[in-house]
Amino acid sequence: MGRLADSIILLWGWRRLFLAMLAGAVTAFALAPFDLVPVPLVTIPILVWLIDGSTPPVGTGFLRRLLPAFGVGWAFGFGYFLAGLWWIGVSFLVDGDTFAWLMPVAVVVFPALLGIIWGVGTALARLFWSDGWPRIVVFAIAMTGVEWLRGHILTGFPWNAFGYALMPEPVLMQSAAVVGVWGITLLAFLVFAAPVLLVRTGERFRVAALLCILLLLAADAAYGVLRLRNASDETVAGVRLRIVQPNIDQRTKEDPAFWAESFRQTINLSAAPAAQAVTHVIWPETAIPYILTESPQQLAAIAAMLDPGMVLLAGAPRADQPDENGDRAVMNSILVIEDGGVIIDSYDKVHLVPFGEYLPLQGLLEGIGLRQLISLPGGFEPGVQQRSIVAGTAPAFAPLICYEAIFPHEVVPDGDRPGWLLNVTNDAWYGDTPGPRQHLRQAIVRAVEEGLPLVRAANTGISAIVDPYGRIVASLELNETGVIDGDLPAALPRTTYARFGDTLTAAIAIVLAILAGLGRMTQTRRPD
Repeated sequence: MGRLADSIILLWGWRRLFLAMLAGAVTAFALAPFDLVPVPLVTIPILVWLIDGSTPPVGTGFLRRLLPAFGVGWAFGFGYFLAGLWWIGVSFLVDGDTFAWLMPVAVVVFPALLGIIWGVGTALARLFWSDGWPRIVVFAIAMTGVEWLRGHILTGFPWNAFGYALMPEPVLMQSAAVVGVWGITLLAFLVFAAPVLLVRTGERFRVAALLCILLLLAADAAYGVLRLRNASDETVAGVRLRIVQPNIDQRTKEDPAFWAESFRQTINLSAAPAAQAVTHVIWPETAIPYILTESPQQLAAIAAMLDPGMVLLAGAPRADQPDENGDRAVMNSILVIEDGGVIIDSYDKVHLVPFGEYLPLQGLLEGIGLRQLISLPGGFEPGVQQRSIVAGTAPAFAPLICYEAIFPHEVVPDGDRPGWLLNVTNDAWYGDTPGPRQHLRQAIVRAVEEGLPLVRAANTGISAIVDPYGRIVASLELNETGVIDGDLPAALPRTTYARFGDTLTAAIAIVLAILAGLGRMTQTRRPD
């Protein structure tokens, strides 16, 4: 293993960047749907050894000294995001005549930009690098820090945060209730970099550091086992859900010629006989692709479908009243419709998808022929704020439309804790790819973090009822047409992560940084 490490450290030029990119691409197989968790135990040590070898020429300036490490991190990140997010390009083929030429931008340029984040992380780590075990800690802290930044800057894009590689099953998700996905990300970088410590370098405390990391992993798993062993299967009395998965292809969904048939199919699924009386019917994001308040026939059909006391929670666009110029804002919304066809409440999506639901720098980009993917002039307008909604006999729920469910510690309104999370989405844009499966995994971790059950309605799947421990109670697979009838799991008391957010992870990172600093000082005084 020492010879392998040396050969990697000594690589230079394009070979170093190619190996980094290849290792990053292979690392993505640790994510859903593949869940090959052992893979990063090979690829992350490669990244660490490549940073070991990122030594600049003597006499170079400060920034140029960091360029070799930045290049390695960028190449690794580019491979990771290219292999993990290639499926985004499929959405550009839905309206291929208009958007197919942009597919390379989504598939190649976007991962290249995200790779800059990882390049900054490896450059920052190299700034505090050492030859011993402390570099593993420095690496984990720096990479977790830039991953956190990726989830927050420019509205944030925390998709496939590295911590998900260590959470393929509920037993390994339970610590997210304490430290959230960013705390697990810190643990993941430590664990997957640990094989570097198997190389015999003669350094002091190498074995002790390796054992400490293994103990952290064992504690994570033990906590999950104990928490699930004591888990409750309690449900909310008087609530029976019906989740509708109409499974309508995106091209069909966008074609007005098929709107009547799509609506009829959704109504028929909703009205199918049930073994138990249903209290809440749930439709996915934009199940109705037009303004429902301007469609009295459809409202009448919904009224006829709903029995007395039933409530429909439907994804649909919502429009404000036109202004003096005849313009009006259109929002991507969830409508709350009571029996009788009366819309009593709504939620407007706050976190819109750039280039999908709105166009950043709209005036400039439209001038060169760009527009957002949805066929709505001007795109959607964002909602004002997240809030909990009460509908029927169920506890209040926190509405999450599409990828709003991927933002840690942002799914529950401040000071307004609900009894469950409702995620409606339309992943038909991405076909039968890893995208919908990755989306589900991240939504499940939100349930564990907050201690709240998750109810998910997806147009083409994957729809599911998930308990607050991250266990899937019932689901419909991708591209399956049907309904899920099930009870609503009961919420848990507020979790540690729900109370303190990322504060605990930050505190752990500070303690680890102090330990690494002390370890570096010890090595400097007493070299081996």
